[in-house]
Amino acid sequence: MPVLVSDTSVLIDLERGRLLEEVFGLPFEFAAPDLLYARELAGDFGDQLMALGLRVETLSPAELARATTVRRQNTTLSTPDTFAFAIAESRRWTLLTGDRGLRELALAEKIEMHGVLWLFDQLADGNQVRFDRLHDGLSRIFAHPRCRLPAHEVRRRVTRFSG
Repeated sequence: MPVLVSDTSVLIDLERGRLLEEVFGLPFEFAAPDLLYARELAGDFGDQLMALGLRVETLSPAELARATTVRRQNTTLSTPDTFAFAIAESRRWTLLTGDRGLRELALAEKIEMHGVLWLFDQLADGNQVRFDRLHDGLSRIFAHPRCRLPAHEVRRRVTRFSG
């Protein structure tokens, strides 16, 4: 089963959209680096993610060295984000991120990468969730003041999910 390495922003967006359980029902395994989990997810939210099947992964020494190098070269990225990048690159797993800098790095390094809107597409294409639930979830995410999703892409999907 393909593994998706997630940053925090994607998981938070899915929680805001109230679609965590549905996404974890997709035919993927979900993983997060141990540092990202400890710093950003531990507690009730992290417990919920673990119960849904989130894997917490420890970096190998080589992955840790790569994350350190990436962090030094990309000071706008957080350390947890560089850990997610290093795991995805080393293990050839797909990166899930909403962070612009991390997305740009993944593209530059030819790492397969997607975001929360791709997950919505997976749910819709697999008939996993009724369109009205997808519409409501995406609307909730988009209405949040910290939402960074591209408006034109959200509108396109909201229109699709309205029908």
